[in-house]
Amino acid sequence: MSDKNTQPSTLQSVVDSAGAAAQSVVGSVTGNKADQTQAQDRQAKAETESDLSHTTAKAGPMTATPDGVAVDSEERRQGSWNQTIGSGKEMLGNVVGSENLRQQGIRQNQEGKEQEARGQLSDYGSGIKDRVGGAVGGAAAALQGDREEQERRMAQHDVGKTQQRGVEADLQKQVEAEQK
Repeated sequence: MSDKNTQPSTLQSVVDSAGAAAQSVVGSVTGNKADQTQAQDRQAKAETESDLSHTTAKAGPMTATPDGVAVDSEERRQGSWNQTIGSGKEMLGNVVGSENLRQQGIRQNQEGKEQEARGQLSDYGSGIKDRVGGAVGGAAAALQGDREEQERRMAQHDVGKTQQRGVEADLQKQVEAEQK
């Protein structure tokens, strides 16, 4: 398992950003250019870390982040499939002039969207549960000195984070498609 201190962290980026803001204020008040420059460097590092923490790649039902890989729930995958088939039926109905086939396609597409949304909600909730459970369990294991349990809990946290990022990426893609 890689050292967590080298992986991007949203929480750490927030802490670094707050520290940079405080250092910038001190530098401004005292007129110390070195503090101001250090604050700017810390702020840039925090922004980069935040961006990296949110980096997500989607390939079909798979999501990859710097923290790991997660697979979409069966309900999300089936919903996506139903949308694809529904759109195909709708298009074919338009081409051949079959209003019945077109309407079936519209219904199947809509059912697929609803099914995918339920799966997204489930995956997002599961991701939150795993992130919190992993973080709390990892902290407890660290206090007990149980390195193996700490690593297991960190992996749980990372999978949860990846699940959440996958849902966020899908939702962002849907918003962008609707804006076109």
